[in-house]
Amino acid sequence: MKLNPIVVLLSGFLFLGSLGAQQSTYTVDDFAESINPQDLRMYLSVLASDQLEGRETGTEGNEKAAQFLASQFKSFSIPPYREDGSYYQDVIFTRTDWGEVSVVSGNKEYRHMWDFLCLKNYVTKQEVFTMDDIVFAGYGVDDPKHHDYEGLDVNGKAVMIYEGEPVDKKGKYCITGTKEPSQWSQDWKLKMQAAKDHGAAVVLMIAYDFKKLAGQKRRFMVGPSISLGATIEKTDGPALVIMSSAMARELIGNQIDELIAARDRVNKGKRPKSVILHTPFVFTSRMDIQKITGSNVLGYIQGTDPVLKDELVVVTAHFDHLGKRGEEIFNGANDNGSGTSTVLEIAQAFSLAKQKGMGPRRSVLAMLVTGEEKGLLGSKYYVENPVFPLENTVVDINVDMVGRFDKKHEANPDYIYVIGSDRLSTELHQINESMNAKHTKLELDYTYNAPDDPNRYYQRSDHYNFAEKGIPAIFYFNGSHEDYHRPSDTIEKIDFDAMAKIGKLVFYTTWELANRDQRIRLDVSGE
Repeated sequence: MKLNPIVVLLSGFLFLGSLGAQQSTYTVDDFAESINPQDLRMYLSVLASDQLEGRETGTEGNEKAAQFLASQFKSFSIPPYREDGSYYQDVIFTRTDWGEVSVVSGNKEYRHMWDFLCLKNYVTKQEVFTMDDIVFAGYGVDDPKHHDYEGLDVNGKAVMIYEGEPVDKKGKYCITGTKEPSQWSQDWKLKMQAAKDHGAAVVLMIAYDFKKLAGQKRRFMVGPSISLGATIEKTDGPALVIMSSAMARELIGNQIDELIAARDRVNKGKRPKSVILHTPFVFTSRMDIQKITGSNVLGYIQGTDPVLKDELVVVTAHFDHLGKRGEEIFNGANDNGSGTSTVLEIAQAFSLAKQKGMGPRRSVLAMLVTGEEKGLLGSKYYVENPVFPLENTVVDINVDMVGRFDKKHEANPDYIYVIGSDRLSTELHQINESMNAKHTKLELDYTYNAPDDPNRYYQRSDHYNFAEKGIPAIFYFNGSHEDYHRPSDTIEKIDFDAMAKIGKLVFYTTWELANRDQRIRLDVSGE
């Protein structure tokens, strides 16, 4: 990448730490003190600016952000890790967006996201389906305890099914025999596989609460989807159209009583009755698919110990966000401009320590990744294409959303959620506890570290890709808030004093991991 002059100009306002040149001896506390609210504010004022347009992966704004981050590593006197003078690990993505998606029946054209919705992973082929009839297939269940496709010929045809599974008047599900639903209610893949097995071309599924479902899926529907690699796998199976009940009623027309009777028969546990709906319709799907490139930005501080320098401590944060939707910019100040700024400060502190003759014994990699919002893609690419051997990687320390506080901690912003520290290594957990007790004295909240945490935060940020490879990982997180994934996640809401304190804890823990005699042990089996 060539540096953008605007980004370079903005980065020129930033400065390197606050240690006086007249000092002759230093301690770890001196370098920790270089992590300060003023620096953090200046980094974030660039990252969360409108100029970067929300930093969405594959966009010019994301590229400008990467250029800015590389310019900061250079200003910290961190040399490029590549021989060609680059700080980038280039990543190839495939960007998929709607070209056209429509359902037309008679003289009416139904609207995507208003009357129906399609999921891109079920509609990747560019196809037009012209159908004269629709076969009603109950709930689309094909299970030893219930066969909705029994006696039906749906090969090459459209099938209409209900969301969920049969349930009797007492509220008992026919698959489980209890009031607890089976996987047929929870996993659409089962229904799509059943439809594929029977040769269906299109599945029309009636949603119970279409408005709620559309709201939940809107971000994935409206924005482009991004996957790793230069090609996209074609869906081998039927297309999926999820309909509102109003659209379903219009398609069914004067056969509504016949279909309801068939559904009620299924709910009574009886053999499904075949119903053919005489409803001609045309379903068109066309996707715009293009190859795009992005970059992880790597700041590598080589260790000073002749033996230990081959081992690596990785500190990560993702710098991408959601970009623009129309004229609205999702600046992502907290998510994750805050974590990115924190990692910049940590990289600066380690580089400064090395310049003063106190560099870390192990090497430290400050890695700012792209594609997190698209499915942890940048970090996934790294662990599948590591720049430094994974077997030499001691730990991943991940920072994501550390600039705000949640409702639980409104009265005390001096806290941090710690996630994953004891999942693979008890030593990692103990070291973080020890560094906090000695230096920062934050409230360490382990609520979201519980294996049964319904939010599943352990699986939702970049450290998880390292953990999946058996590398101990710790995730620092301040919780969610009302501006999460909204245009209102802006810089004036950031608490830079609290953020600097969290940054110091991350630095102290990283310092200990990079300088101790023995690498931490992998002594826990995982989740």
